[in-house]
Amino acid sequence: MEYINPIGVEKVSKLLVKFSVPAIVGMMVNALYNVVDRIFIGNSPDLGSYGIAGITIGFPIMIILLSIGLLFGVGGATLFSIRLGQKKYEEAEQALGNAFSLLVIAGLFFMVLGEFFLVPILSLFGASEQVLPFALEYMRYIFLGAVFQVVSIGMNNFIRADGNPKIAMCSMFLGAGVNTLLDPLFIFGFNMGMGGAALATVLAQAISSIWVISYFLGKRSRHKLRLVNMKPKKMVVSTIVNLGMPGFLMQLANSLLNVVLNKSLLFYGGDMAISAMGIVNSLQTILVMPVVGINQGVQPIISYNFGAKKFSRVKEAVKLAILAATAIVLTGYLGTRLIPQQLVSLFNRNPELLRFGSFALSRWLLLMPLIGFQIIGAHFFQAIGRPHSAMLLTLSRQVIFLIPALLVFPRLWGLEGLLYAAPFADFLSTLLTALMFAFGIKSLETKNPKL
Repeated sequence: MEYINPIGVEKVSKLLVKFSVPAIVGMMVNALYNVVDRIFIGNSPDLGSYGIAGITIGFPIMIILLSIGLLFGVGGATLFSIRLGQKKYEEAEQALGNAFSLLVIAGLFFMVLGEFFLVPILSLFGASEQVLPFALEYMRYIFLGAVFQVVSIGMNNFIRADGNPKIAMCSMFLGAGVNTLLDPLFIFGFNMGMGGAALATVLAQAISSIWVISYFLGKRSRHKLRLVNMKPKKMVVSTIVNLGMPGFLMQLANSLLNVVLNKSLLFYGGDMAISAMGIVNSLQTILVMPVVGINQGVQPIISYNFGAKKFSRVKEAVKLAILAATAIVLTGYLGTRLIPQQLVSLFNRNPELLRFGSFALSRWLLLMPLIGFQIIGAHFFQAIGRPHSAMLLTLSRQVIFLIPALLVFPRLWGLEGLLYAAPFADFLSTLLTALMFAFGIKSLETKNPKL
């Protein structure tokens, strides 16, 4: 008897909860990697604000590693889901094997690149003379473990697409839990400082990647990671890259954004401003991660049903995802309005840092309630195999509108103007997404790409 995938028949609302809740929990836990490091380092008397600034400088590099994981992980998992919907099971496993090879190759490449060019890279990304030693000590270990980060992030998407979102969540729990336990031990117990925080992160990601790989080699998975499918094939690689490009470019844009932001902050506000925005970015990551989790949860539902030509289920899934994302992001937004100072104080209690950090938090996230719709609406196009539309919308918020605003607004209104660049970009990108999304939903059945 042929296996019937529940993604094509089960109630959509039930599926969304089943897939999104573990993804949300997993993404929240995954966000703790960087946030926990900043909390422990920020509260260390030897590291403090310079330590936070060091991680903030290295953050764009870590985003690039994340983007590689998403390029091959989300792209591969989207193709995997569509092929399953089309009942082309051998081609689905081929997508799995090719994506794994690409993740390993990319991770090893970045490890070598980082070890040879670390100092010029950190200087290029905005490290001052005071902050450079802190950033160096942290990022040297991060680059050494690049392959673990890329593989664990990328392959986790396939576990979810294989129909086991709870196991995908557990893999994130495992990594972040180990990181949280090792951080205080290495930073304070072994007195390893910045290097200790980074080493804890790398070891946690190594354990997580071993867990993810073992899933596809063991009995729990419906589809296996086979050696015969690991040899990259031009057409498979091309389709994976095409489908994964929107998420990749969004994170790459996020990295570029952080570089531009750090350089502007250094020029207009110094290292203290960089530290404060590092805290704001950590809090924003925590608040936005649930939306990313919903997006990851709804992606296989949309892709599978699109592949099976069940368009009413596609529409219902994306509508429910948008409502859930908006509700969650609105709840987080209220926290930034009501208790901004308390949120910033979790990282550091320096009076100057508290004052500017609280002010920056309230201004930077002024239109945060729009972000939920913008992210889900943009990635809807990726899930239905229209990567170019998805690419435009994902880049609109962080490149097309935000980076120019970051360059122009401070020249006109100083440091405060820089903080208003984010709500400006949020508004325009949401407007563009709304227009394209309305047309995309209306033409869903007529514009059906052949994948």
